[in-house]
Amino acid sequence: MLTRAAPTGLYVSRETKHRRILFLPRAISHYPHELTAPIDADGGGDYEGGNAALIQALDDCRSPRTLRSLHSRLLHRPRLLSDPAVQIKLMRALASCRDPHGARRVFDGAPHKNAVFFNVMIRSYVNHGLHGHAFRLFADMSLRHHVRPDNYTFPCVLKACAGSDHLAGGLQLHGAVTKLGLDTNIFVGNTLIALYWRCGGLSDALRVFDEMPTKDVVSWNAMIAGYAQNGQYDRAIELCEKMVALRKPKPDAGTMASILPAMSNTNQTDIHLIRKMFDEMGKKDLVSWNAMIAIYANNSMSAEAVELFSRMEMAGVEPDAVTLASVLPACGDLSALSLGKKIHEVIERKRMLPSLVLENALVDAYANCGSLEAAREVFDGMNAKDVVSWTSIVSAYGMHGHGKKAIALFEQMRKSGLKPDPIAFISILSACSHSGLLNEGKYYFKCMTECYHFVPRIEHYACMVDLLGRSGHVDEAYDFILKMPIKPNERVWGALLGACRVHSNMEIGLAAADHLFKLVPEQSGYYVLLSNIYARAGRWEDVMSVRNLMTNKGIKKLPGCSNVELWNKVHTFHIGDRSHPQSKEIYEKLDVLMRRLKELGYVTETETALHDVEEEDKEGHLLVHSEKLAIAFVLVNTTPKTPIRITMNLRMCGDCHRAAKLISSIAEREIIIKHTKIFHHFEHGVCACGDYW
Repeated sequence: MLTRAAPTGLYVSRETKHRRILFLPRAISHYPHELTAPIDADGGGDYEGGNAALIQALDDCRSPRTLRSLHSRLLHRPRLLSDPAVQIKLMRALASCRDPHGARRVFDGAPHKNAVFFNVMIRSYVNHGLHGHAFRLFADMSLRHHVRPDNYTFPCVLKACAGSDHLAGGLQLHGAVTKLGLDTNIFVGNTLIALYWRCGGLSDALRVFDEMPTKDVVSWNAMIAGYAQNGQYDRAIELCEKMVALRKPKPDAGTMASILPAMSNTNQTDIHLIRKMFDEMGKKDLVSWNAMIAIYANNSMSAEAVELFSRMEMAGVEPDAVTLASVLPACGDLSALSLGKKIHEVIERKRMLPSLVLENALVDAYANCGSLEAAREVFDGMNAKDVVSWTSIVSAYGMHGHGKKAIALFEQMRKSGLKPDPIAFISILSACSHSGLLNEGKYYFKCMTECYHFVPRIEHYACMVDLLGRSGHVDEAYDFILKMPIKPNERVWGALLGACRVHSNMEIGLAAADHLFKLVPEQSGYYVLLSNIYARAGRWEDVMSVRNLMTNKGIKKLPGCSNVELWNKVHTFHIGDRSHPQSKEIYEKLDVLMRRLKELGYVTETETALHDVEEEDKEGHLLVHSEKLAIAFVLVNTTPKTPIRITMNLRMCGDCHRAAKLISSIAEREIIIKHTKIFHHFEHGVCACGDYW
């Protein structure tokens, strides 16, 4: 049974449990196929003198205050205000100033309305999310005003259907436009694609797309966005590939934005495809640059993200908050402190603060660049803090080895009334692990499950295994894994194997390695860890067996490297590296340092290199590890007291850790070394980690 809801042509069906069904007025199906003027055809004449200036100001107006002044002036010129073209311009200006109700007052006051009036008003409602108003006005258009909808009307109403998930109404509109012969219209087709995707009609969206006689870039973008937003990433990328191959239409900023959801944690081939698409774009606007930078940042390609950001600046494109929020994490990954400071200056110059997104990103960036003080300064200066803000600063103190300060901040967050989320618990568990706070870590794991009733994720389990293993409780860590309600992954077994290397537990280490070789058979790091365990036990035949296994599988050890940012450039060093232009000065400085260290009783810890003696120089290879070369490079090129900041791609060896402590005392420098997301602060011959790492 149907009941009339209002004298608007819209009806409500009781049988659908209050789900709104749109029934189109019958009159629509009887309209002839001719179309009225486009929505941008104002139908006005020429204006002279002050009137022309007033109308131009109305077209350009985007400020409510300015618009009020212009509207007041129009009220004193009734003849001009009675011009339909001026009324339409005034409606558009009001809508653009977020006043759709003011636009409706002008609409209601217009004595003669054609389709353009209705199209502008309906579009105003849709753009402001007032979908019900749009539906009612659309129904009134034919029933009360007897004005024919045109090919600009239907896309607006279809967009209202999509915005309100009103599939039934959209289906009826599709039927109506088909009867009117408007289904081949490109604007109607594009809006139908968006409607069907929004309402879950995959096959219908694809059918509309395939049947469109002409497709523009909006058509392709709508399909790509539909696939990407509905998790069908491969099909979205395939469509991009096809679009690039056809070379018509050419991708635009909308294409880049549409494919973005499909480009998180993807492969290099797909990233190269999108980069090719980006490079071939004629005009690149801010949206295009932001999308490509975000794709690199989301796929841990930090160097590429920073390089593209530099190109964007050179192209004269001004970054916005989205750009900077994408680049800041890349700065942290690269420990590019000077670039992070430069971006901070841009943010302040553009007066983008306060902004939780940017401030949280700055805290993370500074912490990951080794500047805990700057991270804390940004945090303390925030007007408002959310859980992400507190999690960032807790994580910052944790990764810098200040576990107890991280706990104090975590408790301060709880006292502030904010409820920690699962990610916040990952941060505090990790902080406890890095500082050897075993009892505190166990407390927070129990608190998370019993007080906040969170179901532990694999990341929480990995933190607990790392905590137990680092603390020397390897057997307990192994039992913990065996009792996990979910299947352990690489991170869990990797944490256990690392603990077995530190504490020389061969039996459990072999069990962990067996699982890892099945999970990630090509990951060289775990073979090296197992080789280290054998070497410490003096089982050289087993060391050779592991090495031979790597050779047979074609697995090569990832070469270690150390990065230093100086003169706005990142300098990279490898073990025994002599490729740097300043190699002579670097090695001379290193020789001086080594003599001074030996005078203090320094002796190389050769045990740390046993696994690799066949590839590296057996005599003295520890003296030319990449981090030592990087330290010498900074000492050669900076003034006294300048902090030394180094980022490594692999874990620092014990010998270099001991050497860095002594060098910090000899050179009277603070040395900050980042490896595997953990920081070591060396100063006055002591490391902040307390040799617990």
